[in-house]
Amino acid sequence: MAQYKSEFLRTLEVRGLIENGTDLEGLDTLLCRETVTGYIGFDCTAPSLHAGSLVQVFMLRWLQQTGHRPIVLLGGGTTRIGDPSGRDKTRKLLDQETIARNRAGIREVFDTLLSFGSGSGDAVLVDNSEWLESLSLID
Repeated sequence: MAQYKSEFLRTLEVRGLIENGTDLEGLDTLLCRETVTGYIGFDCTAPSLHAGSLVQVFMLRWLQQTGHRPIVLLGGGTTRIGDPSGRDKTRKLLDQETIARNRAGIREVFDTLLSFGSGSGDAVLVDNSEWLESLSLID
């Protein structure tokens, strides 16, 4: 087990979430020296998140609890595109009302786990529809 100085990396390591990484020593130093911002994206395909998102959700929570800034990126725009993962069947395309309901439900999950605001350690929520819809790619 490595000897991380930053509380965030120690938290991940204790939970068995670090197998390897690129320049973990440098990241550890950075996490000790300044507020680090990290993000994870979630498409709005369901009214809430599923168990497969639990680790990512809690990584954002632990990031904030250890003094850093999480960004929740909701995919209101990418949800409209479908699933580019190469599966045999594409994801069902959702209408705007369904996406909006799903986005609100997912936001409720994060409202219970993160503290949102404008401070350096406050979480930020953004939706990629804010910049993707103006590109007319979806239509």
